[in-house]
Amino acid sequence: MTEEILEPLDIATRFKEFLERFRDHEGNLKYMDRIRRMVDYEGFSLIIEFGDLYRFDPELAMRALEEPREFIREAGEAIYEIVKRDYPEYAEKRREFIPRFVGLFETVKIREVGSEHVGKLVQVEGIVTRMQPRATRMLKAYFRHDKCGGEFYWPPGDDEVLGERVERPSICPVCGEGGGKFILVRERSVFIDWQKIVVQERPEDVPGGQIPRSIEVHLTRDLVETARPGDRVKIAGIVSLEQLSSTGTLFGLYIDANSVKLSEKILEEVSITKEDEERILDLARDPWIRERIVASIAPAIYGHWDLKLAIALLLVGGVPKQRPDGTRVRGDIHVLFIGDPGVAKSQLLQSAAQIAPRAVFTTGKGSTAAGLTAAVIRDAKTGEYYLEAGALVLADGGVAIIDEFDKMSKNDRAVIHEAMEQQTVSIAKAGIKATLSARTSVLAAGNPKYGYYDPTKSFIDNVDLPAPIISRFDLIFIVRDVISRDRDKMLARYVLETHTNLERFKPDIEPELLRKYIAYARKYVKPRLTPQAKRLLEDFFVEMRSSVLQQASQETGQVPVPITTRQLEALVRLTEAHAKLALKSEATEEDAMAAIRLMVTMLSSIGVDLETGAIDVGMIMTGASFHTRKLMSVINDVIKRITGGESSQCAKVETVIQEVVKATKAPRDRVERTIQRMLQDGMLYERRSGCVQTVD
Repeated sequence: MTEEILEPLDIATRFKEFLERFRDHEGNLKYMDRIRRMVDYEGFSLIIEFGDLYRFDPELAMRALEEPREFIREAGEAIYEIVKRDYPEYAEKRREFIPRFVGLFETVKIREVGSEHVGKLVQVEGIVTRMQPRATRMLKAYFRHDKCGGEFYWPPGDDEVLGERVERPSICPVCGEGGGKFILVRERSVFIDWQKIVVQERPEDVPGGQIPRSIEVHLTRDLVETARPGDRVKIAGIVSLEQLSSTGTLFGLYIDANSVKLSEKILEEVSITKEDEERILDLARDPWIRERIVASIAPAIYGHWDLKLAIALLLVGGVPKQRPDGTRVRGDIHVLFIGDPGVAKSQLLQSAAQIAPRAVFTTGKGSTAAGLTAAVIRDAKTGEYYLEAGALVLADGGVAIIDEFDKMSKNDRAVIHEAMEQQTVSIAKAGIKATLSARTSVLAAGNPKYGYYDPTKSFIDNVDLPAPIISRFDLIFIVRDVISRDRDKMLARYVLETHTNLERFKPDIEPELLRKYIAYARKYVKPRLTPQAKRLLEDFFVEMRSSVLQQASQETGQVPVPITTRQLEALVRLTEAHAKLALKSEATEEDAMAAIRLMVTMLSSIGVDLETGAIDVGMIMTGASFHTRKLMSVINDVIKRITGGESSQCAKVETVIQEVVKATKAPRDRVERTIQRMLQDGMLYERRSGCVQTVD
């Protein structure tokens, strides 16, 4: 395309005219008002919306894209002239002003940034995965010539120091002679803040089977520290070159950022038009909308209605709250599936990943602690340390999906405690201390400890997961492969039909519309509990806690662990999420009843003491039932009585078993199993074979 070459004076004059004359739809001088606010807040960056510039002067806007360095310099002069005219005192205080362009019409994919973009203004979008600490870059060097004593700035004019090394002048501009030493005066040189980040493609932009691509971005001045690892950003900047090889023939690309815009947590990736909003609101009017949403999640999977409902509730989430004291109550819902092989757990997780507006999918086998949270890594080229975000941080504002959760090592699982409850990831390594946001729902699935779930054993004995992690899940489902002739016949017919009649299993709501529906619900719907819903949840909470008093031990006064405020808060989140599924502004008794039903279903399957048949939340909170904890306490007391409290003594196991059986009337094999468990958990230790001591 043939383009008229504009003189530098034309750029400054025409850009100044744009600033002085452009009006918004209400007739206000948009950029003159922004300049006034910039001066009021003592800033130097002026946000320019590219669409405004294009509508006012298309030729000028195209020049900004083609020759951005010259354009930004001349536009900065135009801003300075206006400030000097209207605010002379501030102009004397601050000489340099920078226009920062946002909203370019075209967003270039990171993997498509190439040599044809060098020197051009482009816009890219992605996730910040790495961040180096703030540094200082020399903008202009100040030299003293020892031969004549002359002092001067270098490079001359408006040029800046380029590259990682300061190129010393060969001739002194003061005396005009070469020779002698040029001494760098650091104190009088001009420096600016500088920071390097790495921006990676968003997971939804990565083609199937390919590795996400990244690009370095250099931030300067007030752009430094505006983004953290895990943030989704839209960056406008100039594509530049840095030398990679010593021969000078190989160069790498990076972006010299002009503006950084942090994306909103949900709707930035999901574009919702006015027509989409009308379709969403029309769907919400359907009284069966919740059933339609659940039916649209993995329609090719037979049954599992409660699991699909749990996924739907997790996708929309509850309502996060910020208390006046600054503490935050999470609205995100965590769900765990534990089940036999071949019951479609992984397919349910994959379906959730396809529907969620933002999701990061990973497996326990292929994830480390650093890969899930954050890592401090050393740059091989510079030797500097930088932060790299993990899956939970990258999923901030969305869903982190972890398959094969049971395959993770104990150390790797331990790091997600903070992320699940506090919704942050704290890291302190190599001098870098940071707290990153991880406001994400966790959807996890795993297999029982011995391959298949054994109904004769308690939940905690069936899974190889510590109680602190289990207790952080709002809903836990046991998915068993039960053999039943009638059910197996229906299952076989259903599966075979999915292979021969694909059209029959189309989702009731198409995935793209469902994704937008979920994004709309997360962003705009904030239901509040009605008095009736509050009363129902209150009555359930009180009743569940009162019922455990009937199981109190007459001898010790101990009672099973009742449900706690952790379960009550989970009920509130589930109630709100159930209301959000129908885009309701109020969470009613109907929503509270649905939440209570799911909670009772969970407690009835995993929180049951097999000996008494009663619900005991201690199975989840502590990993042992009330009767097991009571027996542990008796064993501990018996050992201390036998040893006299002396750490140098130990009690024979046989003697302990006889004493405990006599005191509690418990079966001998149960006492033996409990002692073995206490040894495994480190509550007891063997001083010598067959002789145990307590751990004080």
